[in-house]
Amino acid sequence: MSRKISRRQVLKTALTGVAAGVTGRILPASALRRVSANERIGLGIIGVGGLGVGGHHLGRVLRMPDFELLAVCDVDRARVDKAVAKSDGKAQGYKDYRKLLERKDIDAVIIATPDHWHALTAQHACMAGKDVYCEKPLSLTVAEGRAMSDTARRYDRVFQTGTQQRSDYRFRWACELVQNGKLGKIDRVHVVTGVGKIGKAVPDGVPPEGLDFDFWLGPAPVVPYNPKRCHYDFRWWYDYSGGRMTDWGAHHHDIAQWALGMELSGPIGIDGKGSWPDSNVFETATDYEVDYTYANGVKMLTTTQGRNGIRFFGEKGELFVARGAIEARPKEILEDKVGTMPIKLPVSNNHHGNFVDCIRSRKRAISDVELSHRSATVCHLGNISMLLGRKLEWDPDKEQFVGDTAANRMLSRAERQGWRLGI
Repeated sequence: MSRKISRRQVLKTALTGVAAGVTGRILPASALRRVSANERIGLGIIGVGGLGVGGHHLGRVLRMPDFELLAVCDVDRARVDKAVAKSDGKAQGYKDYRKLLERKDIDAVIIATPDHWHALTAQHACMAGKDVYCEKPLSLTVAEGRAMSDTARRYDRVFQTGTQQRSDYRFRWACELVQNGKLGKIDRVHVVTGVGKIGKAVPDGVPPEGLDFDFWLGPAPVVPYNPKRCHYDFRWWYDYSGGRMTDWGAHHHDIAQWALGMELSGPIGIDGKGSWPDSNVFETATDYEVDYTYANGVKMLTTTQGRNGIRFFGEKGELFVARGAIEARPKEILEDKVGTMPIKLPVSNNHHGNFVDCIRSRKRAISDVELSHRSATVCHLGNISMLLGRKLEWDPDKEQFVGDTAANRMLSRAERQGWRLGI
């Protein structure tokens, strides 16, 4: 049967984790090559599952004249074959992403793997001289996110993260309204992510033909193959992801911190409570409430219940923003349009297009790696507080919990021997 891990076992595993190892293969860094304004960008896609092979990435970049799709990679051969076919055979297929990164004609990569693979692939890509677009959530742990940001800076890489709400004018408008004081002093923020998934156990089995499940696991612990773990359902297992908290939370916490002017900082207090139904085959919390406190006194509640989106409460009114919606009470708050107020935030109207522009200009992307590390950190802190079942104090500058050794051990995870990053 599928391995079902209790919350107690998750804690035990996390508390014995170690920081990323220093052994492993280091790819040679290629010389920085500036892509000219009229030159197409050689692109590879690592991970061609639901997001990678669908319209979100592969279909979109095939319609963009700035990109020349040269390679696709996945440990599932069926997905590689499908992606190659969608490229009309122009892209070469790979199972091992390191082979793709060795190609000198590839300037940039899109990483759409499960979360537990983001750190290895993204850092190796930076080391190989490639610019990176990595799906959200950026990292599996806080330590991974810090390492990814530091590596991108060390190798001077453009690094866009797939928190594409930053390229939606409604979210930028909401953040500008908050930062320009149109709601007055902000008292609290409500973030709603939606509930987690509940599923029934199915027997372990043999991986489908063409799927290298050991490679799929990579740095994660060895377990028998089970269809409830792999592909989309990876999201509900702590070895590979963080549940709904890191799924929608990565998007909405990013916007909340942008609006509050805390995008390079974070909360100082976390108090999380979650529930894990015994009948659920999946590990991550299905329902939760996490109270965050920021140094400026603003409180943020992240919960599974309610209307998906972000709601800001200020002394002059309230503002709600979600995909396809922006609403205010009183309605007059929305009379000030985006881009017309004194404080103007960076503009991006196309997330992939912003990545292209930054590759050419060498400017930082709208969802730069450091910003996304900080947003993902908020999610990880919430999960840690939930799992430990207690309030935590966080130092955003040191990126450490204050006086809590057990919690600090959960900032990283043990990596399987042979799948550790060498820097």
